[in-house]
Amino acid sequence: MKQSFSVLLIVLVSCAMLTIAGCISNTRPLVENAAAGTTRNITDGFGREVTVPVPLQSVVCSGSGCLRYLVYLESQDLVVGVDDIEKKDQAIEGRPYALVYRDRFKSLPLIGEFRGKDDPEKIIGIGPGLIFKTSTTTTTAAANIADADALQEKTGISVVAFPYGSLRDGKEKDEMFEGLRVMGNTLGKEGRAEEVIAYIEETMRDLESRTADIPASERKTAYVGGVSSAGAHGIISTEPAYPPFLWVHAGNVAAGMGTAHADIAKEALVDWDPEFLFIDVGTLQMENEGAVGELKTDPALQGLTAVKENRVYGVLPYNFYSTNYETVLANAYFVGKILYPERFADIDPAEKADEIYTFFVGKPVFSGLNSQYRDLGFARIPIG
Repeated sequence: MKQSFSVLLIVLVSCAMLTIAGCISNTRPLVENAAAGTTRNITDGFGREVTVPVPLQSVVCSGSGCLRYLVYLESQDLVVGVDDIEKKDQAIEGRPYALVYRDRFKSLPLIGEFRGKDDPEKIIGIGPGLIFKTSTTTTTAAANIADADALQEKTGISVVAFPYGSLRDGKEKDEMFEGLRVMGNTLGKEGRAEEVIAYIEETMRDLESRTADIPASERKTAYVGGVSSAGAHGIISTEPAYPPFLWVHAGNVAAGMGTAHADIAKEALVDWDPEFLFIDVGTLQMENEGAVGELKTDPALQGLTAVKENRVYGVLPYNFYSTNYETVLANAYFVGKILYPERFADIDPAEKADEIYTFFVGKPVFSGLNSQYRDLGFARIPIG
């Protein structure tokens, strides 16, 4: 009996020593290495202190564009539930990330309606380790904080919230980058977040450097119409701060109307008479081809110089469940190639687009995306 007890004691002591040795030799960060039940605190994009589980093994994403950021950060495998836009059968799908991961996302349980109209009971039933929640720039910080706090209270699950941001101006770009960093920090993907930010900044620098020395008097004038915004729109729908125009130093004839999406008077477009017209081909979803149909049938628009001289081109829609930044960047190279071909002589816009799509969403989806719009993206649109 004594011998058995001694053997048992030796075994237990040996196991304990091996365990201690393993702990001492293990120097990996806490986020990669914590035991079940460990947590840490992070500060989200609205200054809320949130307790998150470590390691983070499952999440859901609430709000426009939230799941897109998760794909950018190569963490889509953590998603265990989606809102209803990811489960719809859509004739036209303008979101590159959804083209790549559509089958996987459609198979997941429902967390509620799109645009952040969550169903707390459904989320509780799924039981994710964390909820990410994005907001738009049009909603106040106080309202976003209240929404995040309410969802956290109703579900008992931590909510990490942040503004989605944009690339239209410095303030909104900072919000976007901060959102990526908050999500990256929460996921333990800080390195990938910085990689995405650096890629965006380097791409913007490349675009701007190609045309920065063109005198203002020699810059081409342009207008982008039919811009998608919560659906397809006609010719008067535009972006006064259209990023591709900003980056390649085009003269946006609609500039000066703020940074948000705007509808102009058709008469103003006739008066501006830009040298080039770019049409968001998402407009084709409208009856009579939207902006394209208007250019073909409206006598006043047919008098535009760009129409008469066949300088009407298609760009891909980027406002589809918030901004698809990879499409914004791809559009910019096409716009630059059309306006200043000698400055973009080394660029094939379709190849560049696939390089960009592969970096952000993992696959070259330009052809699949463009085919939904009759291949009129990155092409001259025949009017007449």
